[in-house]
Amino acid sequence: MSDSIKDAFDYCIKQGAEYADIRCKDIQTEVLDMEDGIVCNISSERSRGYGIRVFIGGAMGFAATADEKNLTDTAKKACEIAEAGRLLTSNPIKLAKKEAVWGTYRTPYEIDPFTVPAEEKIKLLAECHAIMRKTADVAKTMSIMNFRREDVIFADTDGCRINQSFLQSSAAISARAVSDNDMQVRSYGNTLRAGYEMIIDMQLEQNARRISRESVELINAQQCPSGFFDLLLTPTQLQLQIHESVGHPTELDRIFGSEAAFAGTSFITPDNLLKKEQIKYGSEHVTIIADATADCAGGLGTFGFDDEGVPAAKTVLVDKGMLAGVQSSRDNSIKINRLSGGMGLSDGWQNMPIVRMTNINLMPGDFELENLIGGIEYGFMLDENKSWSIDDKRVNFQFACEIAYEIKDGNLTGKIFKDPIYTGKTTEFWGSCDGICHAGLWRVVGVPNCGKGQPMQIMRVAHGSAPSRFRKVKVGVSDDK
Repeated sequence: MSDSIKDAFDYCIKQGAEYADIRCKDIQTEVLDMEDGIVCNISSERSRGYGIRVFIGGAMGFAATADEKNLTDTAKKACEIAEAGRLLTSNPIKLAKKEAVWGTYRTPYEIDPFTVPAEEKIKLLAECHAIMRKTADVAKTMSIMNFRREDVIFADTDGCRINQSFLQSSAAISARAVSDNDMQVRSYGNTLRAGYEMIIDMQLEQNARRISRESVELINAQQCPSGFFDLLLTPTQLQLQIHESVGHPTELDRIFGSEAAFAGTSFITPDNLLKKEQIKYGSEHVTIIADATADCAGGLGTFGFDDEGVPAAKTVLVDKGMLAGVQSSRDNSIKINRLSGGMGLSDGWQNMPIVRMTNINLMPGDFELENLIGGIEYGFMLDENKSWSIDDKRVNFQFACEIAYEIKDGNLTGKIFKDPIYTGKTTEFWGSCDGICHAGLWRVVGVPNCGKGQPMQIMRVAHGSAPSRFRKVKVGVSDDK
């Protein structure tokens, strides 16, 4: 521990702090962006600073600085904020207990993307554009690569000393086809905690051919029928379904109503948890786990320790259809007499940790994809989200997807439909799930842009799933009952 950090802690303790922690984050990013085969942005940034959190008399103060020489002055500011809050607070903050740990963690990777020349990355993106633009009626092509390295040092007055290093790689391509009266988009991409080998494994050129062809086929496709149909959702659509209808409503700060910005609160109530009431969240096929451990390889929510020094953990949120747990940090888990779930995370060094998703995963079943398709008399396989909405209690939702593949008499017919939309209610929808594919088809999809809090923090989370079947889901704008 550096002398400046030690001096800052000494100052906090002299001011009567029950607890204090310091996070140093050093973040390096690189972005490469192309439109229509033309480079429109190559940029790199680096940000390094310290965030200090102090608790005095049950009130919290937080302050941040980009200069290590100002740590003691920043600690003074944090203490002054805590003292001011102590005079006003009627509900003193308590923190759930945790062990003092010394530890390290590093994202496993093979190729450091920051050592790969920008020319090589641009060449790959340019090849994708060239492939997509060979397809007639493709009017717009876009692509992006994004890389992020985050080195974190954490220390607190409980005795924690933690060093972590995260590496994130991302690539996405899209093709937009246009006719006189329509526009359709197909896209492909992912973001994972991994090295440049992840970009190679994505087979961008091969997928460029597919999405450009499908974007044009969608122009000439029929509108997706309306009614109640059996649906098969791919992981690229399930990731957002999980995110919005399970991830956000199981955040404990939303359940208590202390957080409502950007995503509302939750249909789950504190009484549901304190009185241990049974909530049926879905069918017996549905088990959903928040997993920040290395078992979820590549997940953006995979780490060794959260930003409160709590070791990465697995928390079962839904167990065979029944609500089993919630996502929590130290300051709110104690309200339901539990230890922190290790979800206290912050975006950058200038923000304090709040409850954030890690990797929220729908666990695989034992079905073959052919079996799930074979059990559908008439329905659709939906892929890739296009738009969504959900109410502020996370109950009523609507999702639009890029494409619907027709399933008839237990077979994919090869016919596609455009503009598929499905709607539902959270627990009814998950209750309609009657089959999930096996682990061999399970994949992790990253969500690098989850916004929460005021001031807003952008967090990187992920969702693992396999193709899953849902019965009699309302599709389109039909009023049929």
